[in-house]
Amino acid sequence: MMKFVERVGDAFIAEVRAGLYACGYFFEILKETFVFLRRRQKGYGYRVLVMQILFTGFEALWIIAIISLALGAVIIIQGLSILPHLGQSKLVYSILITVITRELGPVLTAFIIIARSGTAMSTELGSSIISHEIEAYISFGINPIGYLIVPRFLGVTISLVVLNLYFNLFGLLGSFIVTQFIMPMPLREYLENLLAVLKAADVFSSLVKSLIFGTIIACTATYYGFRVEKASTEIPQMAIKAVSRSFVLCIVADAIITFVYYV
Repeated sequence: MMKFVERVGDAFIAEVRAGLYACGYFFEILKETFVFLRRRQKGYGYRVLVMQILFTGFEALWIIAIISLALGAVIIIQGLSILPHLGQSKLVYSILITVITRELGPVLTAFIIIARSGTAMSTELGSSIISHEIEAYISFGINPIGYLIVPRFLGVTISLVVLNLYFNLFGLLGSFIVTQFIMPMPLREYLENLLAVLKAADVFSSLVKSLIFGTIIACTATYYGFRVEKASTEIPQMAIKAVSRSFVLCIVADAIITFVYYV
């Protein structure tokens, strides 16, 4: 019994230490981000930033478009087949705004970025540690946080915010296209009905979620990438941990923001 208690205590202490280390890591990223943005000379860091935006944002446009169009189509088909029988046809616009703009838009976009960029960043940094590249940077007096992490942090966060807006646009566009086959209406009428239920708080909530999700994904992926120590077999293990923790943290953050929004 005593051994079990000791193991539980050791595990708890280890988790507390890891949590404190993660908090320190996050604040170090924020500090180096301000230094990076104030830097006048545009060197390697800015090239990494551009490449990260291209990989995370531009290359994900097609999959975001397909998923958002399909989601908007499903919502409008289900809504127009059920709500008219209840005398609530216009309620479908409120459902579109709630599901796409406020909830699933930021969440699904974050999940796509986790699967693509989160895994890639964690694996890349883990490989850099195994090949002793990080040690080489430190030996030359280069801070790996500001040199490697900050450009990826900014690239992922900026890309997620833009992709979220892109997801919302295509989701609402997809629902309009499907509407033309089921219940044709002018584009002006469709937009007026949407804008009648769309509130500034909905857009603000969506942007806040995407900003927080981008921060979570970038910090978590790079944090676990740096957790690789000796063997190359640790790289896929840390990549899996980065993905799973990112999913959990994004869902928890989404629940908190939604709670605050409705309360």
